[in-house]
Amino acid sequence: MKVAYWPGCVSRGFTPELHGSMEQVAPLLDIELIPLDRASCCGAGVIAEHNQELADTLNARTFALAQQTDGELMMNICSTCQGAQSECQQRLDASAEYRATINETLADEGLTYQGGITNKNFLWLLVEELGLDELRSRVRRPLTDLRVGPFYGCYIVRPVDRLEIDALTPRDTYLSRVIEALGGTVVEYAGMHKCCGFPIITTSQEASLRQAGTHMADARVAHADCVVTPCPLCHLNLDLQQPLAERVVGREIGMPILHLPQLVGLALGLEPKELGLGRHVVKPTAVIDWTTSVVGSVAAR
Repeated sequence: MKVAYWPGCVSRGFTPELHGSMEQVAPLLDIELIPLDRASCCGAGVIAEHNQELADTLNARTFALAQQTDGELMMNICSTCQGAQSECQQRLDASAEYRATINETLADEGLTYQGGITNKNFLWLLVEELGLDELRSRVRRPLTDLRVGPFYGCYIVRPVDRLEIDALTPRDTYLSRVIEALGGTVVEYAGMHKCCGFPIITTSQEASLRQAGTHMADARVAHADCVVTPCPLCHLNLDLQQPLAERVVGREIGMPILHLPQLVGLALGLEPKELGLGRHVVKPTAVIDWTTSVVGSVAAR
């Protein structure tokens, strides 16, 4: 499967281990990544608050670059990108007049967004394109005895109409299904579908950290060994900011945070070092040292 690949700016710059993990995992799933190296930030909803047309132009440019490849679809590894780009695409595809206005700006680069591109987060691709049975068949190191708390983040679960979440595509359950397919145990807790707090960290740091700390404390109370998220921004707020969040909520948490390709990579037989787990602020010793069935020798087949 060939995909036009947009990792997002955070996973390429601030947390390169997340982008690197996807590059390690892709060939094990027979996914050929066609990098969109010239693509720019999706805006994360922030640019749109000040200039909607600018945000839509940036994302239309990324869509146009993807349409120039021979990828079957466009794939991202960032929930925030998925949400922002889905919103943009909805506007662009709904109005030929608005699309033409955006394309006038893109014309200087010889780019045109034609409409109708399929853009899916890696989580969606695993379930809807690869399939859980196929994913399960490729597991070499089942995550037996690993209790994993899913954390979706807000941009990939709402609004449900825009993200096409319904009875036929229950995308708000996909993380749990993937965890189970990898052999792990799903741990449900109160904050799994809530915002990590990252969008407000520059305007109200304490409120942001309280959100992150509360969610991770809830996961700890539910006896999760780690939390997995499909969003690098959530990863930043839940991992990088966790020591500060502990002070705000007044308790020690120590909850390891894994990005989705890292969890998948462990189950497919990759080693923690290959997946950049040593770069995390909260060291994932609960994952690395939990049991030989998690990071032990790859099972012979």
